[in-house]
Amino acid sequence: MSDGAVSATKTDTGDGRGGLAVVAGDAISRPRRSGPAPWHSPARERDRTTRRGGGVPLGFVPLAAVAVAFLTLPLIALLARAPWGSLSADLTAPGVLTALRLSLTCSTGALCLSLVFGVPLAWLLARVPFPGRNLVRALVVLPMVLPPVVGGVALLLAFGRRGLLGQWLDGLLGVTLPFSTLGAVLAETFVAMPFLVITVEAGIRAMDRRYEDASATLGAGRWRTFTRITLPLIAPALAAGGALSWARALGEFGATITFAGNFPGRTQTMPLAVYLALQNDAGAAVTLSLIMLGVSLVVLVALRGHWFPSR
Repeated sequence: MSDGAVSATKTDTGDGRGGLAVVAGDAISRPRRSGPAPWHSPARERDRTTRRGGGVPLGFVPLAAVAVAFLTLPLIALLARAPWGSLSADLTAPGVLTALRLSLTCSTGALCLSLVFGVPLAWLLARVPFPGRNLVRALVVLPMVLPPVVGGVALLLAFGRRGLLGQWLDGLLGVTLPFSTLGAVLAETFVAMPFLVITVEAGIRAMDRRYEDASATLGAGRWRTFTRITLPLIAPALAAGGALSWARALGEFGATITFAGNFPGRTQTMPLAVYLALQNDAGAAVTLSLIMLGVSLVVLVALRGHWFPSR
């Protein structure tokens, strides 16, 4: 008898009537169907839905086309009006190279600070239940929706020379953050760290905790489990959050100019250079904008697999 079949034997119940007994150990399985699926099966329904275009409501396609045109038309205009003839000269201008180098330095510094402080914060928000956790998460996400200029004013009130913490830094350590390169890094960290925290927190919540439990069962300590098990499992989320954080820091304008100022060679990053060039030389402003557009496009293309996983 094959596996999955039901075997029955005739038995005597003692009163002259026969019965059927199922042999122990045999499994009852659903019969296999070798033919095509019936007309009412879910597979046939999915096929018909796919052939009808996915059941798109009437009018969605033109509205979506208008949305795409609205979002891409400014970018097309930027490419169409770019001074391609003087592009190399604009890119090699001393002020452009200085602003680009400063932008890369400040955004990288903001990324490092976000990794050092943001990853532990994301882990605590994802794993440790404590009173006020929802409030803490809301405060962490707040810089994402807060106007950048308001964020710069808040940084001045907190870390300025007369700020809540800035007066102690200036008086005890002699550290002045406003209108300095370190201040630009701090302003970019303020607006960029939330992107890393929420992305890493989502990755930690989605990971399978059985691997960590197995590591602890085998005698590994908490730090070893985190470095050998947790970090490799959340590496895609960590890479995506890091790239988003770095790109957001690279394009920060409002908080930087409010808290750090616009001093060439010290706090004038690429967005600030674009704003200044737009008042004097529109061609140079377009060239700088093309650089920012290219960097943003590279980040989005690199993260496409994290936002839209293949089915």
